[in-house]
Amino acid sequence: MPQALDFSDVVVRRHSRNIVDGVDWTVNGDERWVVLGPNGAGKTTLLQLAFTLIHPTSGTVTILDERLGRSDVFELRPRIGFASSSMARRVPHEETVIDVVLTAAYSVLGRWRERYESVDERRARRVLAEWRLDQLAERTFGTLSDGEQKRVQIARAVMTDPELLLLDEPTASLDLGAREELLGLLSGYAQAPGTPAMVMVTHHVEEIPVGFTHVLLLREGRVVAQGPIAETLTAQNLTATFGMEIALTEADGRYAARAVAASES
Repeated sequence: MPQALDFSDVVVRRHSRNIVDGVDWTVNGDERWVVLGPNGAGKTTLLQLAFTLIHPTSGTVTILDERLGRSDVFELRPRIGFASSSMARRVPHEETVIDVVLTAAYSVLGRWRERYESVDERRARRVLAEWRLDQLAERTFGTLSDGEQKRVQIARAVMTDPELLLLDEPTASLDLGAREELLGLLSGYAQAPGTPAMVMVTHHVEEIPVGFTHVLLLREGRVVAQGPIAETLTAQNLTATFGMEIALTEADGRYAARAVAASES
């Protein structure tokens, strides 16, 4: 499969500190990656690189066969779907759900004077239905629950049939029911034919959807381990990543982790 992302010895330095430190990482077109690590590990910085929002201090980043720093990012970004809480904060609260998704066709936030074809609206409504949002199409974004807003962000991100989909903590702040509903939808999407390469950042192994294939573990900007989930997501690697002894369990493709009590050591 063609490569969606390729990082070679990537460093991002801020205020004399390496936020990302010597990362080598490749994402192929048929892979679904989870990026795990503690706060400050560099997870979101990796996504910002992958979405061309920042450039590396050193090393090379290649996105969909385009070298970052040598390509027009404004031509590259429409090929990438990106959903994050920071982007959600920029969505006008009075914007209708259908328009939040529809405006992805022009890579803008907020309907203004753009003209859309009927095929664009049909596509937007089909995507809303796929993410169980069709009944909310005429609602305003600001009136939605956190779970509904998260799903709208993802629907917007997939509206343009991206070649790479980036999700920054899509289940953060959700209650149990909303989290499980979204994880079920993400699992179905990840396993569907024609789905693009995916990278999802999370803090918790419980939030890894079934169907994701690979994991990248980060600590202090460095790679602790990376590879297929079945081989790489281990208690030993999680212990090294989070700096405490971790116990890991798995059932039906879902994971759970907890700290090991001193009496169990």
